[in-house]
This record gives sequence, C-alpha cells and structure tokens, in this order.
Amino acid sequence: MSAHLGTLAEALAYQQSAHGRRIDLGLERVREVAARLALLDKRCPVAIVGGTNGKGSTACCLAALLAACGHRVGLFTSPHLVRYNERVQINGVPVDDAPLLRAFERIEAARGSVTLTFFEYNTLAALDVFRSAGVTVMVLEVGLGGRLDATNIVDADVAVLCSVGLDHRDWLGDTLEQIGAEKAGIFRAGQPVVLGSPDMPATVWQSAEVLHCQLFIAEREFRVRIDGGGCAAEPWDYQSACCSLKALPAPALAGSIQYYNAASALTALNLLGVPGACVRERIAQGLRAMCLPGRFQIVPGEVEWILDVAHNEPAAAVLAGALRSRRTTGRTIAVVGMLSDKDAAAIARTLDGVVDHWLLASITDEPRGLSAAALQARLPLLRGVVELTEGVEAACVRARSLAQPRDRVIVLGSFHVVGPALVWLGLY
Repeated sequence: MSAHLGTLAEALAYQQSAHGRRIDLGLERVREVAARLALLDKRCPVAIVGGTNGKGSTACCLAALLAACGHRVGLFTSPHLVRYNERVQINGVPVDDAPLLRAFERIEAARGSVTLTFFEYNTLAALDVFRSAGVTVMVLEVGLGGRLDATNIVDADVAVLCSVGLDHRDWLGDTLEQIGAEKAGIFRAGQPVVLGSPDMPATVWQSAEVLHCQLFIAEREFRVRIDGGGCAAEPWDYQSACCSLKALPAPALAGSIQYYNAASALTALNLLGVPGACVRERIAQGLRAMCLPGRFQIVPGEVEWILDVAHNEPAAAVLAGALRSRRTTGRTIAVVGMLSDKDAAAIARTLDGVVDHWLLASITDEPRGLSAAALQARLPLLRGVVELTEGVEAACVRARSLAQPRDRVIVLGSFHVVGPALVWLGLY
C-alpha cells in the first residue's frame, strides 16, 4: 500500500488483512520495523502492565496518577470499545485521527517487505505518536500474554503483573504455569516488578528469581485497608515501605477490586521515582480522574444498568462478587455475547447464582463472534430463563422491555457487546 493511507477507517481496514494472520505472536518483525523508525531508543520512563484481568484498570489508574503528578503521559491500551482512538491517549484524551495517520504513513514507509499484524501496527503507531507528542512517561498495556506481545519490544523500567488466570489458551497454554511463564516474559533483569496478587503460578516466581527482579508483592511489600470493606465508595489507606497514605478517595472505577488495582498502580508510580508520588492531594486527584468505560460501569436509574467486559472465568467471579455486594431487591437480567475462544460454560456457571434472565446476543462484527444459538449450545443448564436475540441492540431493547423498577441489567462477555451497548444507551 502507498504511504498515503486515506482515512483512518481505510488505514485500519487495510491493516486488518495486511499480514494474512490475525494473531502472529513474535517480536522479530515488529522489532525490525521499530528499529528502522528509531522507536527502540528510550527517551522517557516506561511502565508495562500485564495480566489476565485488571491490567486495563491498573494501566489507566497509573496513567491518571502520573498525570496528576505533572507528567505528560502516553497510555496505550487495547482493545477499544467504540473508537480506535481510545487505544492511544495522552493525559486521558484519545488522540485525533491525524497523528495516527501520520504514524501509519511513517510505518508504511519504513517497513519495506516486512508485514505486520493489526496489533503490531497499533503498537508501533502508539510509540510513534508518543514520541512526536513529547510525552514524558509511557504506560503500555500488554495485548496478549507478554513474552511475544508487540509491547514487549520496549524494555520497561517497571513491570506490573496484575493476575494470572486461564484465558487465551490457544495461544498461551492450557495451564496456569504455562500462562504465567508467558506473562512473566515482560520481566527484565534487575527490574522492579509489581505483583498485584501473591497468588501467582510457580513460573512467575521462577522467572523473577532467574532475572533477579526486585519484587513488590501485594499484601507483602504494599497493603490496602478499606473502610467498610470496600462494598461502597469508601476511603482507603495505602501502606508500603516508601509511602503511607491515609483516607484516600475511592478510585473512580466501581468495585472493590479497583482498590487493589489502584494500589498496584500506586506502587508502580513510586518505583518510577516520580516527584509527588507520595503527596496525598496529587494521588487523590489521580484516583478521582481515572476513567475507563466498561469496567463495572454503573448507569443509575429506576432500572440500573451495569456494563462490564468480563470475558473469562476469573473476571466473571469478580463480577459475581461485585453484584452480590451491590444488593438489589429486583431481578438481574443479563445481556451476554461471547467470542468463540472463550469458556462460555465456565462464565455462565460462575454467574448463574446472580442472574435471573439471560438474553444471549449474537456478535456480528468480529469473525470469532458466536451467534446466540451457538452460544446457547455451549451453556450448561442454568437457573434462570434463557432467551436468544439477534444482536446486542436487540438484546438491550428486550432487556429494557423486561425490566421493572428496582431490576438491574448487566451487560457482559466481550468488548464487542459492551461497546455497542454503550452506544445504544447514548453514553458514547
């Protein structure tokens, strides 16, 4: 393709099919093009955030904290809910089309005969945009796994591993040990590493030991105390060897898990050596400012809507716990759609006790998307009513017609479900 790519939509459509394989894990091709663009020359501190669940929230929180401490922050996340531009943000604002197109044109001019996957284009474009914009720190969220993910071409100053669970087994392995080894691939020799949970597979500990990483582990090197147990937006305390902060405001993202994600982000902030990292007013500002749609996002009303991109069993367990703690006197109606590589049966079993009516939605905008009928065929016998719908919008319409005051509707299972639901609700 020529270096002039037309519109952003045209450029993205080209990138979707340019390589031939949608996922092709490996760093050789993307590193070669990055080297040609001089994107491997580190010009600012970098934090990389990986994990099965929690990495998007933690990366978002870290970026907000860095901005509150006076930095110009480049944040790269994936996937997006509605607009591609969500993936590349500077101080919480998605970049415009023009900087992305300029980055894509530079990538096209540099890559020669090397072909790139869609995500590799994404990563290189983010790094190029951040360089051009003169960011003073970067936060990179791992896309898939870690060791062979395109973000891992960068040698980060701090690595955060939020959690390890069973997901993406076709690519990362069938066991927690295999998946843990892949995710620990973002570690570097002597690097500070934040572990968002002490419950990690042996391969994570082994990787850190071999590389002589400096480990900062939740419940050991840093701790959280939440007033009231975290069931509502309660103040909380953070404690580590280098920083003690009392009565912090609850993170802007709902759910008790967000206190722990915020603690991991705050630990990474301190390890980056940022001035102001232990100033309560700045930290409070960052916690209030963080914004990440689709993570236990609550839309209040006579009928409450809750949107969560939970798409694997561990995330479903967190969602189920959050729903139980947020008690309702009415029914819970679930709008659900999933991709073919997800364990639909395990997710449904995990949520069965809190869902009274299931509305299965076909995913039609993604080749891996399941039809409502195909999704139903994967489900176990469930306690609640199961109903098939044509798609996300139809499922939302049906949920609205079913719901009575004090009922709630949860939307879950995929970015490809939550994104369209946000649009239907008029929130995007």
